[in-house]
Amino acid sequence: MQVIRTAIPDVLVVEPKVFGDERGYFYESYNERAFSAALGLDAHFVQDNHSRSARNVLRGLHYQIQQPQGKLVRVTAGEIYDVAVDLRRSSATFGKWIAVVLSASNRKMCWVPPGFAHGFLVTSDYAEVQYKATDYYAPEHERCIAWNDRDLAISWPLKGEPILSPKDRAGLPLKGADVFP
Repeated sequence: MQVIRTAIPDVLVVEPKVFGDERGYFYESYNERAFSAALGLDAHFVQDNHSRSARNVLRGLHYQIQQPQGKLVRVTAGEIYDVAVDLRRSSATFGKWIAVVLSASNRKMCWVPPGFAHGFLVTSDYAEVQYKATDYYAPEHERCIAWNDRDLAISWPLKGEPILSPKDRAGLPLKGADVFP
């Protein structure tokens, strides 16, 4: 496994070692021992999530103010533009964002640590996104940052208007949102 540091040092891109031949391919999508050694983290995952979305669906930017979740995100069909926003007020990268293209073909994964908002835009006809989470979903603690917050100025590769849930349409600007210390 190869780990690629991003402009926000705590957000990591993980490239698994893929074994392929004329029959197809095989790779370990997660191995706790290898993950801990490569990333220097001792993350314990308690929940796996799987979503399928159509082109131009934008989900996020979600986080939990209590029971924050670290997420290991991957795509098993299609392609997404995956975004993480640092919401840790004490961090040198507070309010900064990083984006990475995740796809079934590039097999990259993104580690989004606790204390970050996470969202993605589907850039293929559809995408299936799977992610492991370090804490349980707690809807009473869930928050949403506006995907189009002018201060964040995320450069989403949109073609037309995004398809949003009511929750995502109601996202708050970062300036008015609950954040982490």
